[in-house]
Amino acid sequence: MFSKVFGCALTGMEPQRVRVEIDITKGLPCFEIVGLPDAAVREAKVRVKSAIRNSLYDFPNRRIHVNLAPADIRKAGPSFDLPIAIAILLATGQIGCVRDSSFIAAGELSLDGCVSGISGALSIAIGASLAGAPFLLVPFDNVEEAALASGIKVYGISTLREAVSFLEGNTSLTPGVVDVSAILSGNGQKYPDLSEVKGQEPAKRALEVVASGGHNMLMVGPPGSGKTMLAKRLPGILPPMTLDEALEVTRVQSVAGLVPPQGSLVTARPFRSPHSSTTVAGLSGGGVPIPRPGEVSLSHNGILYMDELPLFTHNALESLRGPLEDREVTIIRSMLPVTFPSRFCLVASMNPCPCGFFGDSRKECTCSPGDIRRYRARISGPLLDRIDIQIEVPRLDSQQILKRMPGEPSSAVRERVCRAREIQHQRFQEEGIHSNAEMTGPMLGKFCKLGQEEERFAGLAISRLSLSARSFERVLKVARTIADLAESEEIRVEHLAEAINYRCLERENFI
Repeated sequence: MFSKVFGCALTGMEPQRVRVEIDITKGLPCFEIVGLPDAAVREAKVRVKSAIRNSLYDFPNRRIHVNLAPADIRKAGPSFDLPIAIAILLATGQIGCVRDSSFIAAGELSLDGCVSGISGALSIAIGASLAGAPFLLVPFDNVEEAALASGIKVYGISTLREAVSFLEGNTSLTPGVVDVSAILSGNGQKYPDLSEVKGQEPAKRALEVVASGGHNMLMVGPPGSGKTMLAKRLPGILPPMTLDEALEVTRVQSVAGLVPPQGSLVTARPFRSPHSSTTVAGLSGGGVPIPRPGEVSLSHNGILYMDELPLFTHNALESLRGPLEDREVTIIRSMLPVTFPSRFCLVASMNPCPCGFFGDSRKECTCSPGDIRRYRARISGPLLDRIDIQIEVPRLDSQQILKRMPGEPSSAVRERVCRAREIQHQRFQEEGIHSNAEMTGPMLGKFCKLGQEEERFAGLAISRLSLSARSFERVLKVARTIADLAESEEIRVEHLAEAINYRCLERENFI
């Protein structure tokens, strides 16, 4: 007895249709699964057997061989439970004529026959659409997420018996439908407001520039100066995500298992804040047999906030250099390359010294010059070069602490940010990028032309501050963003001056 059903395997975020082939023959009872299954797939034997019996079907007491083809692609996760169970019921004749044998199924089975949610449902649905499947069966908890894919009918099921009844045509199910525009327009995510931050006007201005151009930022200041408070208010002034950005974020979070049951499109920009003990694999991604996204990918289209930056390990910090430059991260396991997107804003903070009070007007620093030098040297020059904005966040004085008048609200700042982003959207329509921070060398020559006076000013700054070529490119990108905020087509001296002022921690002055 032979049958065939289709499932879907994920290699990172990339889907691959898989043939689930069942062959049942006479002989000593056994249940074997081949085709590079991981532990979760091999354990499907127990779940499938109990689910079939507890759904009041007969489990064959014979030799059962399951082949997951193509056999050279690793299969991971419990999503193959449902297609394996359906294929066994088809091979034993317990399912009659099905609607269409080329459908794709994915779901984890409980021992009682219920179908539980899975990770990566959106990517599976996209794979089913690309494969031309007539419809997709997923757990009911995943139907809203999977229905975001276009070109495929998605049906949500709760039990194995419900799936069998639907396939035989005895039950009618309504395909999942999602009103994406309503979800995007109804995004009511609440963020802490900038008006709650007392003082720190230069830092607030820097946040506005960061949000407008997608730049990276490092804040240096003593404990309690408000660095973390400022960083947590950055998502509230970022522009809303487009549909394409929201789908990208949803795919990444779905693969990582972060989309809640019955969840759908993720509309809030991610804000990730890993602990300083996070490893290279935790930041960049990893795992066996198939790598999972790390913090740089979970922050895609959002913010990666790294507090106490020098406390991260050297290897972890250096692993950021590639994603910051390439906007993606590639992980190779056993000759299996997996690529995740990582277009994020790095916002970091640190103390000026190990005790935190170097240069403080009220508390005396207890660190030796060697301690300070070693502490600051943990951030390498190449990494510091990739941070566009470096700003000091000093301690507040008594008048600022006692100030009662609220500052400018996040809503007003966000309006200016959205206008600047719209200017960039029009500018980069044919370039394939989203913000000024993503400009390449040729784009800088095209969109960041300087007049004679501006060139003289830039040359003076390069010689006096010993700016590297990469540092000056960052200055030009920030100046372009400042000009956009001022709705100026040309970069002027005042825009360059403000951008250069944000390079206060150049390597020569930093150590």
